[in-house]
Amino acid sequence: MLPDSQIPGEITSLLQRWSGGDAGALDDLVEVAYRELHAIAEGYLRQGSRSQTLQATELVSELYLRLARQRTSQLSDRAHFYTFAAMLMRRILSDHGRRARAQKRPSADAQIPLHPDLAWIDASGEEMLSLDQALAELEFQDPRKVRIIELRYFLGCTNEETAELLGVTRSTVDRDLQFARAWLYRRLHSAS
Repeated sequence: MLPDSQIPGEITSLLQRWSGGDAGALDDLVEVAYRELHAIAEGYLRQGSRSQTLQATELVSELYLRLARQRTSQLSDRAHFYTFAAMLMRRILSDHGRRARAQKRPSADAQIPLHPDLAWIDASGEEMLSLDQALAELEFQDPRKVRIIELRYFLGCTNEETAELLGVTRSTVDRDLQFARAWLYRRLHSAS
């Protein structure tokens, strides 16, 4: 999912400028990464049902707003940026799930699987809240597994891209994904 034309150094340079207090660097960073972030959000939301109210542009816009609230960046490189973006997207989707639950409109028609590999998680409602809590618990035990889940299922990176971004092997990503999916399944289904 990460474009070949996106030069890692460009994102790193913009992150350094933003970290140094250059507020305009965030705008430049979003401009460089926007097309890819939008494609990731679009691909993710395409898996949902027609009743889904969140659009890819809204998801990326909310991501931008949350980044802007950071004022400055402590993000060091492209991998760190995309990992942080995945975490923020997860929180945005959780917040969206909270709002949907608060409106008391859940129905069988509105069920949206998070990802084909995680079809047992409904991304449109309360299960996103449970997923967010479970990921926070897993992060305490093994942060890398959570980063892999975020990159793979929230940002739509392939296993190879995830391995590259995290600086691990493809087989490590495969093993961590298998473990994390099983752990999440047990955690979410034992709570019900």
